[in-house]
Amino acid sequence: MKSTKDIAELLDEPACEHNKKEKSGCAKPKPGAAAGGCAFDGAQIALLPIADVAHIVHGPIACAGSSWDNRGTRSSGAALYRIGMTTDLTEQDIIMGRAEKRLFHAIKQAIDTYSPPAVFIYNTCVPALIGDDINAVCKSAEERWGVPVVPIDCAGFYGTKNLGNRIAGDAMVKHVIGTRDPDPLPLSVQRAEMIVHDVNLIGEYNIAGEFWHVLPLLDELGLRVLCTLSGDARFREVQTMHKAEVNMMVCSKAMVNVARKLNKEYGTPWFEGSFYGITDTSQALRDFAKALNDDDLTARTEQLIAREEARIRTNLEPWKARLKGKRVLLFTGGVKSWSVISALQDLGMMVVATGTNKSTEEDKARIRELMGEDTLMINDGSPKELIRIVRDYQADILIAGGRNMYTALKAKIPFLDINQEREFGYEGYQGMLELVRQLALTIESPVWHAVRATAPWKISFNPSLLKGERTMKEMVHG
Repeated sequence: MKSTKDIAELLDEPACEHNKKEKSGCAKPKPGAAAGGCAFDGAQIALLPIADVAHIVHGPIACAGSSWDNRGTRSSGAALYRIGMTTDLTEQDIIMGRAEKRLFHAIKQAIDTYSPPAVFIYNTCVPALIGDDINAVCKSAEERWGVPVVPIDCAGFYGTKNLGNRIAGDAMVKHVIGTRDPDPLPLSVQRAEMIVHDVNLIGEYNIAGEFWHVLPLLDELGLRVLCTLSGDARFREVQTMHKAEVNMMVCSKAMVNVARKLNKEYGTPWFEGSFYGITDTSQALRDFAKALNDDDLTARTEQLIAREEARIRTNLEPWKARLKGKRVLLFTGGVKSWSVISALQDLGMMVVATGTNKSTEEDKARIRELMGEDTLMINDGSPKELIRIVRDYQADILIAGGRNMYTALKAKIPFLDINQEREFGYEGYQGMLELVRQLALTIESPVWHAVRATAPWKISFNPSLLKGERTMKEMVHG
C-alpha cells in the first residue's frame, strides 16, 4: 500500500500547471472525488492499450468490470490486452489470508496460458486495505518464471483518475523504461540519405485507431516512433523510451510525470501538443522539427504541411458550407477541452461553451486564447445544467462523452460522442474529414425533425376539416 508520502509526491508534480498557481501542488483527494473515476480506473485505462501484456486486476471481480475493449483503443496485432484477468478475491480469501497466494497462482496461470512478454498487476482497494505486499509477490514471481512482473499500486481510494494516470506512468519509469535498447534501423533505412529521428508520444491512446491517421506523416518525415504510451504499444517498445530524442505530451498532462522524469534522468526534451484539427496537427509537426533542430527536417515538414493542408481544405469545402455558423456545446475535459475547439473553428463552427472539469490551468488559458476572455467554462455537468445551456445558447449540437448521450437524446438534442467510447477517429488531417462527416450526419439527421414535431394524437381535431364527411359525434353515436 502506498504511503501518504508517496501519494503527496505524485500530487506535487513540478511540471503541472497547478504548482505555478498553488505551491501545494494538485488538490488532495476529497471524499467522493473518485466518483468520476478512481485511481485504479485511471491506472488501468492508461496502460491497458499496451497490447501484448497480461493485465491482471488483483481484487474482487467487480473491479475488473467490463474489461473487453474498455477504452476503445485499437491494436495493429496483439490482442492479449482485451482479455480480462482478475484474481477474483472473495470474502473467504480475505478472511483466511489467501489473497497473495491467489495472486501468485494467477501470475503463473497467465504465463503458462499466454506466454506474455510481461505481466502487469493492478492493486485495488481490498488487497491494499488488508496489507497485501504485491511488490514482494511480483518480485518472487519474476524470479520464479523469468518474466517481468510489474506492480502497479493503484488502489481506488488513493484518489482520482488523474492520480491513477500518474501512478501508472511512475510504474513504467521505475520498472520498465530503460531496461532495453531499441532495435537497429533496417539496412534499407540506414542507406537512405534522410536522417531518422527517434521520438515518443506520451498520453496517446489510439482511440478508434485515430493515431494511424498521423503515423504515416511521421514516417514520411523520418520520425521513428519508439513508443506511444500507450496506444497500440508493445512492452518491448515501452522499455526503449529512454532513447528518444524528443517526447510529445499528448493527453493534457495525464502522464506529465513521465515526460518530466525522462527529461531529468535522460535529458529528453518534451513539448505538449495535439493532433485534433488542421491548425494543431500542423503545429505539432512543426514543434517536432523545432525540438530536433534539424534544418532539413524543418524544410520537409513545411512542404508536407503545405501539401496536406491544401488537400484537406479542398476536401472540406463542401462540408464547411453545410456546417458554417452552427453552434456547439462542447463538454469534455483535458486536452480535448481546447484542441477540439481549434478543430471546430477550422470548420467555421461556433463553440458557445466548453467543459473544464478535468482541465488544467494551462488548458483553460488555451481556451481563453481561442474563445476570448469571456468564454463560458462549465464545471457542472449535471443533465439539468447541460440542457439549460443548450437552450439558452441555442446550441445545434452537444459534443460530449458517452455518459451524456442519453441526456441529450431524451432532450431531443443532436449528440456526438468525443470520448474514448467512440467508434470514429478524429486525429490528423484525415481525421478532420471523419469529424466533419459525423457532425453533418448528426445535425442533419431527419430524426430530429420527426421527434420534435407534435405527436399526431396531440393535434387538436377540427370536424370542419372533414369536408362533408360525418362529424366525430355522428361517427361515435352512429
